[in-house]
Amino acid sequence: MSVRKTGSQGERKARLTGVILTVTLHVCALALVSFSSLKYIYPPPEEQSMLIDFSDDISVMEQYYGSAPRSETVDLDRPVELAQRSESPFESDAPNLTPETAPDDFGDVELPAPEPEEPALDPRASFPGMAKADTTLTAAHAASEAGDTFREGQSNGNTDRGRTDGRPNAHIKGRHVDGYIKLPEYNVQESGTVVVDIWVDNYGKVVRAVPGGEGTTVMDKTLLAAARSAALETHFNQSTDAPAMQQGTITYYFNLK
Repeated sequence: MSVRKTGSQGERKARLTGVILTVTLHVCALALVSFSSLKYIYPPPEEQSMLIDFSDDISVMEQYYGSAPRSETVDLDRPVELAQRSESPFESDAPNLTPETAPDDFGDVELPAPEPEEPALDPRASFPGMAKADTTLTAAHAASEAGDTFREGQSNGNTDRGRTDGRPNAHIKGRHVDGYIKLPEYNVQESGTVVVDIWVDNYGKVVRAVPGGEGTTVMDKTLLAAARSAALETHFNQSTDAPAMQQGTITYYFNLK
């Protein structure tokens, strides 16, 4: 009985203490709010703004204006002065003419006769061998037939310098061999000439070769096959102006081994 009474009294004291502390805390907070500087102003003041300019200051250059050009004031009352023409201090009664340009009584001017020139010695007279061969590039256009002395690259000339007797040579208009003409390989005891008709593309490659063309003197199958294989391995210079398939010939000379 005494224990229950003691517990109830403790609970009452605790509750009373909590109520007192709560009331005290609220009273202190109310007093703090009432006497602090947090006051509500009515009506509220006008809003203040601040403008910040981040642009660069551009300095204005001063401009100076000069006076406009003015012409000289003309004195209208001043008499006009004319420039004096130049005159020679010496006066002559005879006309100023040299003997070479002085006309005769008929108005003609007599000119001296030109001096005869000494004949120049023709170097071909001293060196007769110079007149035997014409190796100029224009000779192909003046001659009726292409000679053996024409250079490679001419439309009607050989693709090698000088005479090509006994060596293979190619004839194709406006083209020349790139490098050298491939020599045929054969092991038969036959001699003669084989002309191969060829067709060359713009890149200089022989895409077709047919042996036995006009001028062929031997029809051995081994020699014809060797000439065809050698012609297909021959290359010419590239030409964008040439036809897509340009026809020409390669002549091979076979000798007894």
